[in-house]
Amino acid sequence: MIDTKFLDQLDRFNLIVSKRVTSKYAGEKKSAATGRGLIFKDHRIYTKGDDIRLIDWKVYARTDDLYIRRYEEERNLSVHILLDASASMGYGKKASKFDYASMIGVGFAYLAMKSNEKFQISTFAANSVVYRPKRGANQLASMIDHINDVKSEGISKLAESLSQYKRLITSRSLIVLASDFLIDLEEIKQVLFTLARGKHDVFVVQVLDPSERELQLIGDAKLKDMETQGILKTFISPRMRMSYEEKLSKHIAEIGKTCDKLGLKFFSFGSDKPIFDAFYEMLKETY
Repeated sequence: MIDTKFLDQLDRFNLIVSKRVTSKYAGEKKSAATGRGLIFKDHRIYTKGDDIRLIDWKVYARTDDLYIRRYEEERNLSVHILLDASASMGYGKKASKFDYASMIGVGFAYLAMKSNEKFQISTFAANSVVYRPKRGANQLASMIDHINDVKSEGISKLAESLSQYKRLITSRSLIVLASDFLIDLEEIKQVLFTLARGKHDVFVVQVLDPSERELQLIGDAKLKDMETQGILKTFISPRMRMSYEEKLSKHIAEIGKTCDKLGLKFFSFGSDKPIFDAFYEMLKETY
């Protein structure tokens, strides 16, 4: 079950969030609070690939930072949250990786709801479930109910699922993809290249159990693949543990390197990291 208590923390964090995140993806329309109606403008930090004609040189003169002007019509973005629900995501010594990824998804959905933006959470695995983006508290409640009904099972089919899902994204969006990414690196790169097409803002979030990052096993062991159900009998030596951790670190580094090259934002969290701390890291370092 998803624990939504951390949403209260996000609420208290809203003054910072509203400046750094919701203002970027906000869907607010004309209001007395702004007094600017349909010609309302805001700014965000310039990133490589932005139209240099939108740079506000007056802001640059005051701050020495490059910001681009954003117009009302640019701000009506949908938030697409895509969660890997394959069997491997059901693993966890305490909470499962899927539960942790789900809380990240719910957090982004909550921020979208607070800013009156359309959002949805879809799950991909043996039985993929896709929703249409909508606004409001009822949508958030429906998404949480869906997540709580999901059973992590089947083989990860991220590349296939993302290729099909991409057709549903018809306008510029914020896309959040959460997975353990314990699949072939070439398939991951295919997924990342798919996400990079179009001028979307993309968060790629890896979730691993602490026991996966630092292998605690030693000696004779019987390992079971949660997705294929295959059994491997082996002897885990200190050297093998070191080799495993080195390969995992290299795997994660390659994902990060590819994301950086494509302009995607990559984060890798252990499921023991407090969820609010994970959000703070994503929002603080990104905006």
